[in-house]
Amino acid sequence: MVRTVASADLAPTTYAWHIHARDLRVRAGRRAAVNGLDLRLGQGVHGLLGPNGAGKTTLIRSLATVLKPDGGELELLGRRIGGRTDLRSLRKRIGYLPQEFGYYPRFTLREFVEYMAWLKKVDARDISGAVQRAIERVGLADRADDRMKTLSGGMLRRAGIAQAIVNDPDVLLLDEPTVGLDPAQRLEFRTLLRDLGERACVLVSTHLVEDVAASCTNVVLVAEGQLVFEGTPEEVAALGDPRDVGDSPIERGYTALLARPRVRREADR
Repeated sequence: MVRTVASADLAPTTYAWHIHARDLRVRAGRRAAVNGLDLRLGQGVHGLLGPNGAGKTTLIRSLATVLKPDGGELELLGRRIGGRTDLRSLRKRIGYLPQEFGYYPRFTLREFVEYMAWLKKVDARDISGAVQRAIERVGLADRADDRMKTLSGGMLRRAGIAQAIVNDPDVLLLDEPTVGLDPAQRLEFRTLLRDLGERACVLVSTHLVEDVAASCTNVVLVAEGQLVFEGTPEEVAALGDPRDVGDSPIERGYTALLARPRVRREADR
């Protein structure tokens, strides 16, 4: 499906994919954390899986325009990243929750989300309503006027999700968003993800394979900075075998997929 983006700051642009990477290479220090990755993502909820050190966080940081690609091509909402790209305008259409985010402890939750809305250039006339909606969507309306320093770890994580969605982004990038959430909160979060994916491209990095199975329309598996697999959760589950490690079909399929790069590496030696 071809889409068009238009706003006062972002000129009309027609694009087929919200995220389009071709031979993308991004370094993390001296290491090539993303190494020749090809990826095309559109509307929906995409689960980003992979072992520790696979390059998931580096990939998300590059998609959030925090890290500059070292090679290849990257397009977000039809705009190529690099050169003289106006990142300020593009970032207004992106929501991003890193693994760890900073905040002013004495801010109330409402003040924190308002501040982030201001940084994202949300229209001043819309900020109050946008903040209230974001706080309500993460289930923290009753804590909106509590100081950030009084919130539990799970509440802080939900506060981070609120700031990521306050600008109603077209691309939403969430790095380990369910850390610290209890089982009931994770269920609510899955519902929120499905709702967000009805109009945006949502990429969720997680180690919780069951969350992917319950809320994602698509699975992206990376290993050693490269794309290993992309498909539906059902397709992942079908690749598993009772002999593979895992407590569910999708966990066994995930384990089987992770073994594939190792098989190729052994064959190359």
